[in-house]
Amino acid sequence: MELFSRVHFNILRACVGSWFWIAIFLLLHSGKGGNSKYLIGLGSYDITGPAADVNMMGYANTGQIAAGVHLRLRARTFIVAEPQGKRVVFVNLDACMASQLVTIKVLERLKARYGDLYNEKNVAISGIHTHAGPGGYLQYVVYIVTSLGFVRQSFDVLVNGIEKSIIEAHDNLSPGSIFVNKGEILDAGVNRSPSAYLNNPTAERSKYKYDVDKEMTLLKFVDDQWGPVGSFNWFATHGTSMSRTNPLISGDNKGAAARFMEDWFEQRGVSDEFASEGIPRRVSNIVSGHSEHHELLELAASFQSPSGKPATRTLSVARRVRGVLRQANKPAFVSAFCQSNCGDVSPNVLGAFCIDSGLPCDFNHSTCGGKNELCYGRGPGYPDEFESTRIIGERQFKTAVDLFNKASETLKSKIDYRHAYIDFSQLEVKIPKQGGYEVVKTCPAAMGFGFAAGTTDGPGAFDFKQGDDQGNPFWKLVRNLLKTPGKEQVDCQHPKPILLDTGEMKEPYDWAPSILPIQILRIGQLAILSVPGEFTTMAGRRLRDAVKTVLSAGNNGEIHVVIAGLTNTYSQYVTTFEEYEVQRYEGASTLYGPHTLSAYIQEFKKLASALVANKEVEPGPQPPDLLNKQISLLTPVVMDATPPGVNFGDVSTDVPQNATFKRGDLVKVVFWSACPRNDLMTEGTFALVEFLRGKDTWVPAYDDDDFCLRFKWSRPSKLSTRSHATMEWRIPKSATPGVYRIKHFGASKSLFGSIRHFKGASSAFVVA
Repeated sequence: MELFSRVHFNILRACVGSWFWIAIFLLLHSGKGGNSKYLIGLGSYDITGPAADVNMMGYANTGQIAAGVHLRLRARTFIVAEPQGKRVVFVNLDACMASQLVTIKVLERLKARYGDLYNEKNVAISGIHTHAGPGGYLQYVVYIVTSLGFVRQSFDVLVNGIEKSIIEAHDNLSPGSIFVNKGEILDAGVNRSPSAYLNNPTAERSKYKYDVDKEMTLLKFVDDQWGPVGSFNWFATHGTSMSRTNPLISGDNKGAAARFMEDWFEQRGVSDEFASEGIPRRVSNIVSGHSEHHELLELAASFQSPSGKPATRTLSVARRVRGVLRQANKPAFVSAFCQSNCGDVSPNVLGAFCIDSGLPCDFNHSTCGGKNELCYGRGPGYPDEFESTRIIGERQFKTAVDLFNKASETLKSKIDYRHAYIDFSQLEVKIPKQGGYEVVKTCPAAMGFGFAAGTTDGPGAFDFKQGDDQGNPFWKLVRNLLKTPGKEQVDCQHPKPILLDTGEMKEPYDWAPSILPIQILRIGQLAILSVPGEFTTMAGRRLRDAVKTVLSAGNNGEIHVVIAGLTNTYSQYVTTFEEYEVQRYEGASTLYGPHTLSAYIQEFKKLASALVANKEVEPGPQPPDLLNKQISLLTPVVMDATPPGVNFGDVSTDVPQNATFKRGDLVKVVFWSACPRNDLMTEGTFALVEFLRGKDTWVPAYDDDDFCLRFKWSRPSKLSTRSHATMEWRIPKSATPGVYRIKHFGASKSLFGSIRHFKGASSAFVVA
């Protein structure tokens, strides 16, 4: 009996020990994401372009020249891979749109680094459509006229940043899970061309509650080891909260939403509540060690503004707020707010009004007394464009947080993709006709008179107006000096009156694209449709429904289909046939004629059918690489200078002596500076707010990637070698009371071309 008991005990102990180690093994290998079938990796890198002298891309307003930074721009990437199978890459750019030339050069670099692992088939590069980013990075003439041609600095920072964000995502690849969720945002977009939308069939419109898409689709990425590491979402609203006269680089409402969400996640361990102004608290780990106001004033008085001093390039990077706060070895949380079918969707949700009378604009033409220049849309923060940007960004951010927290549906099944290049200038399209089909054709690219009228987000000039299907004899005469469209082109584009026959203009090189990429990325039950333009609401609905019908035939469960707008290249707008007939701005900017949407639907259905049947598709004709043909008329920086006895970085206008500010106040400091084109401060900052910890330790608190801090650059005249940097800090309600100062980092250029970095600091002041 004793022997039996001893043997029984030893067996029991062995069993318990075995189960213990089995449990440990399972625990270690299950991680936080469960039974993962994917490898996931996310990355992010600074793509902020030249903050001076370069025309902004989007409004085509020659007077909108970059002169500072509101928010830094970033490339954000996710990679999803099957451990032994296929993989896809999606890059979201804080830029107006993707560029064919940028895409070509990024793919060349990826091939040199990774071989055939990443290529045109499985890499998508998409723009958020901010109208507050430097231009000059596209290769076709019509898109770089206002930027005085090609801007190499704009182009290089994009290519470099995209590549580095993909490298980071690739290096971060590890087992994880992806969750998908959907929800509505009712107050972040309105239809800016309702008269065109109303021309769609009544039966079709009756299927939808709204005249714009209100749904956001969000992906939540959860790493098995680290837990949540990011989110990407798609929602349709234009990046035009910032106006056509804004000179500060900004990601607009989507760039703001991304900044808010990344900061929210990094700080949610401290507090899950939103700050009272709706933006996450920027610096949550700062604790003031001083309680008496007079003590703070005495301490601040001991830090007077020093003379500007030489600095190293790396100092600007080292003092970045988010670089300081980032945890070692842990992937940074990446959140992207991607663009969708935003063609006719405006964030200026209060409506369009005449600036002279305050009355609503004309419904059909968006004019005021016949003039389009007086009709402007109003954002929710009107008349403050920064407030409108914050509000629309916050509305997207809050919905994204809710979807992120509640996401429960897991993406499953295989990863796949299809890609093709299509010549849209002469594509035969089968369209349904009573009793069968009719074969029609697309046209070489052309823009109509309504294009020059602009939109309520950014009106054009002269006497153009939206909804013009006749044209104007004077402007036709001006047009003919460039290129007179032939009868075949006029008939093909009808009822569009052609203002610019861009598809047939080839001097000094192509004015508009003919060959466009189309692409489907599939991750389990999610399909991402990469489109190289801006689809209107109804055009996007038709495309999504057509693809979903094909994909659903080969799938048992629900298929989620999202449109990724402005992806891989740019070719302006895509409307429905009925909207095209009205010839508002979007129809006049639908380049390839009235059957453009039907062509997209036809070709995307081919890609979807190939996915279902597991067949390959013809790659199609390659688009041109026009890098060696580019012309640039932007003058370089010759040199920078300061008055005698003044150093770069010296304070020109300081804070008042013994100053105390309250939260909500504006602090303004002006420095002697140099042209920001000398160094883009990539992954660094031009502006910095520091907080005094203890009696002699300055801690980074806010930089030029914070919504509350603006860097404004100016020179007294265009040819002047002298310039100023103005830092404006609107003190957040969440700011910690204490002693602060404002710093500036820059780089000057000598007459002989050498670049020297400098730094400057204001006197210290108190925030009570």
